[in-house]
Amino acid sequence: MNAAETQVGRVLVVDDEIALMQALCESLQAQNYAASGVSKPDEALELIQTQDFDLVLTDLMMPGMDGIQLLRRAFEIDPQVVGIIMTGQGTVPTAVEAMKIGALDYIQKPFKLQAILPVLHRAMEVRHLRLENVRLKQHVERLTFESSQFQIIGASQAMINSTRLIAKVAPTDATVLIRGPSGSGKELVARALHFNSARRNQPMVTVNCAALQETLLESELFGHEKGSFTGATGAKRGLFEVADGGTLFVDEIAEMSPGMQAKMLRVLEDRRYRRVGGTQEIQANVRVIAATNKDLEQEQRIGRFREDLYYRLNVISISLPPLVERREDITALVEHILQTRQYGQKRCRIEPEALAILRQYNWPGNVRELVNVIERAQILAEENVITMDDLPDNLIVNLPTTKPEEIAENPTALRGVERRHVQSVLAQAGNNKVQAAKLLGISRRALYRLIAKYQLDV
Repeated sequence: MNAAETQVGRVLVVDDEIALMQALCESLQAQNYAASGVSKPDEALELIQTQDFDLVLTDLMMPGMDGIQLLRRAFEIDPQVVGIIMTGQGTVPTAVEAMKIGALDYIQKPFKLQAILPVLHRAMEVRHLRLENVRLKQHVERLTFESSQFQIIGASQAMINSTRLIAKVAPTDATVLIRGPSGSGKELVARALHFNSARRNQPMVTVNCAALQETLLESELFGHEKGSFTGATGAKRGLFEVADGGTLFVDEIAEMSPGMQAKMLRVLEDRRYRRVGGTQEIQANVRVIAATNKDLEQEQRIGRFREDLYYRLNVISISLPPLVERREDITALVEHILQTRQYGQKRCRIEPEALAILRQYNWPGNVRELVNVIERAQILAEENVITMDDLPDNLIVNLPTTKPEEIAENPTALRGVERRHVQSVLAQAGNNKVQAAKLLGISRRALYRLIAKYQLDV
């Protein structure tokens, strides 16, 4: 095993005390760090510009340029480098100040090597994490889509993991199984896999197994010969032929009958199939991507899904979480929908109160439901502003309400004033909600929400 293989990391030591700097470099080299040392900050900056360092270990008090100034300029050159300050007893407050500009930690002089090794180990972990984040960002930037409408949006950890996996798997021909609840974006992932593969210039064809009976699905996938069944007045190419050289996306694959599962398994194993009623073997030059919203392990146990097909499909599995488990992505998703699915000449914006409601809702229909809600809200919005009144009632009904006794405790609070005003107007209108809404200058839906919010007895 050579030195490069055992190297822990590259460290630049900066200290105007030359003897200390040299001794520290030698000690670090003995611990398998590739350590370089300089005594002048200017020399350190020159090295950082021309070489890659994981860590910069610098003294705080140096002539000409102190350690804080050095790290600030080092971070400008390499934002992923990790900085650590070495400081004397009297300059600890200043060293803490250095951490505010991005230094990871400080080491108090004098120190023993064994005492600082855990700090260096943690610094290397931070460095690796920063580099991984950069690589992930580059992967995401390289992902391409056939239109801006079909993009993977989200900074939640689940979506980061999915995006990372897509970037790795897309260039291969591996079969992929996409798992997730209905409306979570499985077809979107399939498109990302296709359009970032070598097959991107060939067709991507989709078939939904839940939408077709067994005999129709077999004909749809494999095609049929003339006269192979009643109504087969001519030969027909199947989707495997249509997608030749490209990608076949098989959605809801758990809905396949046992007989169709066996035929699909043969194609995946032998890359050959026959048309319905045909005798000639046809070569399948197709990448298969499958998707399901069912628990295939459970489907196997109860005998509804073939174990051998499961293992053939599950070469690579990408799991998408329901939207309720990635609420932090809702804001970005809403902005993306408003940009790419615009109604009218001007793009709508959404009020913070309406956005807060979207973030609180549980979204049983996942991203598909969110898209529908935003498209509807754009149609209803006045002056290109989406408000609470433009959202469906079912999003509002489960919001926390203010109990009358809580309002009574603080009658001068805004909510108390609003409750009394609504109650007064309702009484003035004889509890006629249409008339009360007109007097208040709001929609009937908005009035119903206020009645529910304040539990008014009308």
